Amino acid sequence: MCEAFQVTAQEWADGPALRHKDTDYEASWAEYAEAVRRRAAGFAKLGVTRGDTVGFMLVNRPALHLTDAAAMHLGATCFSVYNTSSPEQVEYVVRDAGNRVIVTEQAFLDTVLAARDSIADLEHVVVIDGEPPEGTISVSELEAMGDPDFDFEAAWRAVEPEDVLCLIYTSGTTGPPKGVQLTHANMVAVWRACDAVQATKPGGRMISFLPSAHIADRWAGLYAQMFYGNCVFCCPDPRQMVAYSIEVKPTVWGGVPRIWEKLKAAIEIGIAAEADEAKREATVAAIELGRRRARAQMNGGAPAELEAEWKRADEQVLSKVRALLGLDEVESFVVGAAPTPPEVLEFFLALGIEIRETWGMSETTAITTLNPPGGIRVGTVGPPIPNTEVKLAEDGEVMVRGPQVMLGYRNLPEKTAEALSGDGWLLTGDIGEFDEHGYLRIVDRKKELIINAAGKNMSPANIEAKLKAASTLIAQAVAIGDNRPYNVALIVLDAESLAARGASADDQTVADEVAEAVEEANARLSRVEQIKRYKLLSGEWVPGSEELTPTMKLKRRPIERKYESEIEALYS
Repeated sequence: MCEAFQVTAQEWADGPALRHKDTDYEASWAEYAEAVRRRAAGFAKLGVTRGDTVGFMLVNRPALHLTDAAAMHLGATCFSVYNTSSPEQVEYVVRDAGNRVIVTEQAFLDTVLAARDSIADLEHVVVIDGEPPEGTISVSELEAMGDPDFDFEAAWRAVEPEDVLCLIYTSGTTGPPKGVQLTHANMVAVWRACDAVQATKPGGRMISFLPSAHIADRWAGLYAQMFYGNCVFCCPDPRQMVAYSIEVKPTVWGGVPRIWEKLKAAIEIGIAAEADEAKREATVAAIELGRRRARAQMNGGAPAELEAEWKRADEQVLSKVRALLGLDEVESFVVGAAPTPPEVLEFFLALGIEIRETWGMSETTAITTLNPPGGIRVGTVGPPIPNTEVKLAEDGEVMVRGPQVMLGYRNLPEKTAEALSGDGWLLTGDIGEFDEHGYLRIVDRKKELIINAAGKNMSPANIEAKLKAASTLIAQAVAIGDNRPYNVALIVLDAESLAARGASADDQTVADEVAEAVEEANARLSRVEQIKRYKLLSGEWVPGSEELTPTMKLKRRPIERKYESEIEALYS
């Protein structure tokens, strides 16, 4: 990865590399590379060398790229801490990683210093903004302390493919987070494979908005640009990502399903609020035409007449919708990290936005399967990427072998042995199935399957997806039914959808619409899967809360414990 960075920085020296939302900050690739050299020298003065670890607790901002890449060039292993972490959680991860240096900003300084007080080995705190307090180091001080004669080139050329590039700490849905060790070779292999599926044009634009502690942002936001010379636009507040895309007009657009779900809801609300009846009806008709075309394409191809009709609708209506969203110059849309409701993918296909669902894990360096451009199949996560083997165990568990599979879990040899077989197969914990085209479909997490009192196996994720797809009012749904006679659900309302309607959670119209949504979802489920009773919960579930991981995965066991009385009432 160091070599990739250096080659790209030379080829794109005068091109833009980093921008920061709501500021006039811009760094060229030449400036990026020079900052990396200075900060690497400073880290070396602090004693950072090949094989050491360096931690980060920062929002999405250029400082992360500049400083993380500097440590990488010394052969250090970098990792980020989720910004919602408590001092105790920071302490746990830092102890496990064993880093002596952590880089942070004023917003998280108290949390980091509280953790430092408990960790004798955490010697240096680098603060990238404001006035660093006594006992910490500013970025300018870090750069100034470097030895002018430090041999930067010798340092980065000493880094080997099998050196650990980064640690990704799992979000801890079932226990303490585990440090996934990914090597330089892992990351290079994944990007070579992804490029073989769809070559990315160099010099593009992308927005970094997901947490850098998550593999998705490191894979796409930090390391991808080292191959392609992209300009990364840093968006510190993920809620502003869609609005920012209108300004940036990205060429690569990736995200988690919730982003697309909320965008779909916003578009539908906008269409419904259109005062011009003719314009509203034309938009609805164009989207319906797009749906017909999308379904035809997935079943052998759209007839010439339908294709011509869609092109007219695209020119007159749909292209204008994409332009309003800032998505008219995107070459590649990717979604992953959690199941995406098929209705969402089909809706955007109708708009002419081909979102290619992917599947992978931190343990597989983000990507294992990927829907190819022009050949997506909604409801699947695509075929395996090149040089990757995927097979199913007898119980349906997905197993992966290839150059992107992790080195192992840090300090956890027993957990590593449980996950990795002797012949290199990774047991993913996901249950899957292949369709007749060789595309993988993920059913659910192995440990999260509902097995009811009658012994019937069900996927809660499938049930939850149907509920969320039935109404834009539903932000989160949790299906419950393990060892129970029937399924129930906890439902959380979407605050933005309520605000857009001028409604509150107590309105009868809201209760009626949720009831209709549950009925609609049940109509699409088998009888045993259907939700018999449900409870509307007040408040909002945010990333990093008791209910959601920082990457918006449901914390099922904590949810069941917290809402035990509400759940028991549904069965009384």
